[in-house]
This record gives sequence, structure tokens and C-alpha cells, in this order.
Amino acid sequence: MRMLLKACMDTEKANEAVRNGTLDKLIHEVAQQLKPEAAYFTAENGRRTAFMVFDMQDSSTMPMISEPFFQDLGADITYTPVMNMDDVERGLSQLR
Repeated sequence: MRMLLKACMDTEKANEAVRNGTLDKLIHEVAQQLKPEAAYFTAENGRRTAFMVFDMQDSSTMPMISEPFFQDLGADITYTPVMNMDDVERGLSQLR
């Protein structure tokens, strides 16, 4: 299932991760693991925030994905099922 991972990082923990070089490493490791079709980074409500769209094969992978963000960055994590345009069109065609 296509999922949107949103990780809002604690500012102090993320600042420390920037200073010691672990933020870049963590982001790259998660990206290698997830192979996201899209990844975006911004500030939301004053906090570093990552958005990654990826295919979640099994919900049992959630702890493996989430724990580095929780433990190293004090992040708030959300997972949201999402659709691309093809998915929406396919779903709407089933309503006819």
C-alpha cells in the first residue's frame, strides 16, 4: 500500500544530529530502506519535517522505520495511506 510517512523532528535533537552528522546518515538510511517514490523536506510549525511516499508491503515494518526517528530525533510520526492519480481514477471507475 502506498503510504505517506510524515516525521516532525524535535528541534533540539535534530540540531544535535545536524552538528554531529547523524541527521544526514539517518535520512539516507531510511531512504535506502524505503526506496520512496518521493521525498520532501521542509519546516512545519517551526520543526524540521520529512515527507516520504513509499510502498508499505507489511505493517510490521513500521517499528523498523519509526524507531530511528523516535529515538534519535524525538520525532512525531504519522503514516497515511495515499493514492496517486492512477489510483484515484481506478477507484472512481469502480463507482460507475
